[in-house]
Amino acid sequence: MFIPHTDADRAAMLRAVGIEKLDDLFKDVPARYRFPTLNLPTALSEMEVSRELQDISLANESVHDLVCFLGAGVYNHYIPAAIDAIIRRGEFLTAYTPYQPELSQGTLQAIFEYQSNVAALTGMEVCNASHYDGATAVAEAVNMAYANFRRKRTKIILSPAVHPQYRQTVRTYAEGSPVVLVGDDPQIDLKADPDSLIPLIDIDTALVVVQYPDFYGRIYDYTKLAEATHAMGALLAISVNPIALGLLKAPGYMNADIVTGEGQPLGIPLSYGGPYLGLFATRKEYVRKMAGRLTGETVDNRGQRAYVLTLTAREQHIRREKATSNICTNQGLMALASTVYLSLLGKNGLRQVAELCFHKAHYAAQAITNLPGYSIWSPAPFFNEFVIQTPTPVSEINDLLLDHDILGGYDLSQDYPDLSRHMLIAVTEMNTREEIDRLVEVLSEVSNG
Repeated sequence: MFIPHTDADRAAMLRAVGIEKLDDLFKDVPARYRFPTLNLPTALSEMEVSRELQDISLANESVHDLVCFLGAGVYNHYIPAAIDAIIRRGEFLTAYTPYQPELSQGTLQAIFEYQSNVAALTGMEVCNASHYDGATAVAEAVNMAYANFRRKRTKIILSPAVHPQYRQTVRTYAEGSPVVLVGDDPQIDLKADPDSLIPLIDIDTALVVVQYPDFYGRIYDYTKLAEATHAMGALLAISVNPIALGLLKAPGYMNADIVTGEGQPLGIPLSYGGPYLGLFATRKEYVRKMAGRLTGETVDNRGQRAYVLTLTAREQHIRREKATSNICTNQGLMALASTVYLSLLGKNGLRQVAELCFHKAHYAAQAITNLPGYSIWSPAPFFNEFVIQTPTPVSEINDLLLDHDILGGYDLSQDYPDLSRHMLIAVTEMNTREEIDRLVEVLSEVSNG
């Protein structure tokens, strides 16, 4: 509840700043600008505002109203009810940064469990808690590699198959710095496999960044790329879809040095784009260059298990001049949601979700490519997303699908001009066989029209 200042409070504050009345604060502002006429509608009561906002919200359509085949980095997965029940507990919902470990053991343990889950999932040794989303996690990987080589290596190789928004975020972070970004130039062959990046690696390279599965849904083994990267003394970062790791080989076993990812598929709703969760894991030898907070497990002076927040001096709230990052929150609530999700599913449950996504996507791809005018863009193996060449512009197809209450795939021409009439379709465990068949049926109207 808002409690306004008393007259005595206001008088005391005015005396403290040496003025007699509130208007004196604005005496330097010309009088004609102090109270401009604002073209605002008539004031409404709380009840009227609530009703109007409710009416406006009814115009929105979500995945609860539409069948969704749109992914491109954010996915419609089932979220167990237990997640909300746990993260809405006051102890977690209002927790922020656990500066005082003796008062924050529950929060610290939750963070420790999160780190343990992500480290196991990615096959890495240490994980932080955490970053804002998958895009900022990739950008922080670039910062970390640049800092690791003491700013002596300035070249960062970005695969063109890394999410376009991730690459844009990296460019924003690198703006005005000596970092040079290469690899995703317009002339690059988008169908080329990751090994095509190897000739770009040299002694000035700090980091090579790829995605797994990549933005087009394709699956590659990056072991050979890791060998070539390490031969030049550089680091390899792999951005992952964590659900895919329930089925696919972990990046740690491909000798990745840094693993990042978007944690949204792990029990976090779509929510119009956030808040999400940036996964970040690495090898122990790089832990002191890693941004973000790290929780450790120890014992107290009575020999009891205890949790502490460690390695935080790199952030801007302490020793600001030596900070390697400006990340100031641990995204604790989102990290907790993903921890509850992984705990509920367990190893076998996560694999089952991954298998459902995989098999349903392949069923959809096979059915769509049987239609006249449609073909699959790449022969490479894929997980739950695939690119389809379409007979007409994707925007027109998506308009038709929306008329049938179907949210169609991502129009790749928005980011890749060479991929006009190419649609990125995502399938998750939420899509039934009947929904996939309905998608195919509507798509057939285009080819038959």
